[in-house]
Amino acid sequence: MFVRKQVLEGSGNESLFLWGARQTGKSTLLKSLFPNALWFDLLLSDTFLRYQSEPQQFRQAVLASGNTVPVVVDEIQKIPALLDEIHWLIVNHSVRFILSGSSPRKIIRAGNNLLGGRALRYELYPLIHAEIPDFELLRALNNGLLPRHYLSENPKKLIEAYIGNYLKDEILAEAKIRNINAFTQFLEAAAFSNGEIVNYSNIATECGVSHNTVKEYFQILEDTLLGRFLPSFQKKPKRRVILAPKFYYFDLGIVNKLLKRGRIEAKSESFGHAFEHFIYQELHAHSKYSEKDYMISYWRTTSQFEVDFILGDHEVAIEVKGTDNVQPRHLKGLKSFSEEYSVKKLIVVSDDPLERKAGDISIVPWKIFLERLWQGEII
Repeated sequence: MFVRKQVLEGSGNESLFLWGARQTGKSTLLKSLFPNALWFDLLLSDTFLRYQSEPQQFRQAVLASGNTVPVVVDEIQKIPALLDEIHWLIVNHSVRFILSGSSPRKIIRAGNNLLGGRALRYELYPLIHAEIPDFELLRALNNGLLPRHYLSENPKKLIEAYIGNYLKDEILAEAKIRNINAFTQFLEAAAFSNGEIVNYSNIATECGVSHNTVKEYFQILEDTLLGRFLPSFQKKPKRRVILAPKFYYFDLGIVNKLLKRGRIEAKSESFGHAFEHFIYQELHAHSKYSEKDYMISYWRTTSQFEVDFILGDHEVAIEVKGTDNVQPRHLKGLKSFSEEYSVKKLIVVSDDPLERKAGDISIVPWKIFLERLWQGEII
C-alpha cells in the first residue's frame, strides 16, 4: 500500500476527493492515514438517513468537533447535498475534508457542488505488483487485483457477488437504466471487446439496442470508474491508421468472470490477452500515481501493423507479448512505428527469462520492466 500512501501524503493539509471503484481499498487506506479523523460512513443506513433528511446536523457535528482533526466522509456521492455544507465549512472554518466515493457520476450529472477547486482529486486503482509481497503473476491474471479477490484462494464467489451486487444492481440504479437485460448483455459484450477496438454497431446488434445506447452504456462504465478507453495515436500519420479507441475494464478478474474464462495458464491465448491488460493497468496507475499524467494510446495501421502502447508524445513504444521467447516476427509493429516517428525507447515486455537487445529494440522481462517503470526509468 506504500504507493497509495505516498500519493495521498503529498496532498499536505488540503481537502481532497478520493474516488475509486468498490473494494479498491479506499476505506482501508484512509483509516491507516487518518486514524483519528472524525468519520462519517454514508453506507450505514442510520447515518445516511439522518444526514439525508437533515444535512444541517452534519455541519453541527463537524463544528462541535472543534476542527482539530480531518473529517472523512465515506461514499459522499450518496448525499450530494452535503457538499454545500462542506464547502461552507472549508471557506468559513478551514476544516479539512477527506471525501471518498465509488463514483462521481451522480454528483457531476446532477450539477452538484464539487467545491470550486477547493479539494484535490485523486483516484485509487486495483493493487499494483509493487504493493504485493511475493507477487504471483498467474494469481493476478486469474483473480484480478482487487485486494480481497487477489488474496482469496477461491475468489469465484467473491467476483460473482461483485458483478451481481455492484456492476449490475448499483450501477443500474445509479444510472437509472430500465432495460436490465440489455445492460447485462452489454457488460458481457464489453468484456469481449476488452483490449480490442470498439465496434459500437456490432455490440448494439448483439444487445438489441441502438448505437447511441451502447455509447451511453460505455459512458456509464467510464463515469463509474469501471472501465476506460484507450485512444488511437494519430499524430501526423504517414500511413493510414485506425481511429477508433480500444476499451479496458478496470480489473482483470471482472473480465475473466464476464467472459467465463477457465483458469489462465502460461503460454495460453488467454494468458496473452490477460498479460497485456495487466501491463496496461500498471502503466495507467503509474501515469496517475506518479503525477506525470502522460498519455497512453495504441497505434494500428490499416495494413495491420500495431503497437500496444505509446507513452506520451511517442517517447516510448511498448509491445506486450505473453511468450518466453520473443521472435523477430513480434518486432514488426515497433519497427514500423520507429520508421514513422522518432522514439526514445522501443520495448517488448515479455515473459523472457533474460533481458536482451534486438537492434534498437529492448526485450525486457516483465518484472524488470515494472521495477524500472516505478523507479521512473521508463518515462
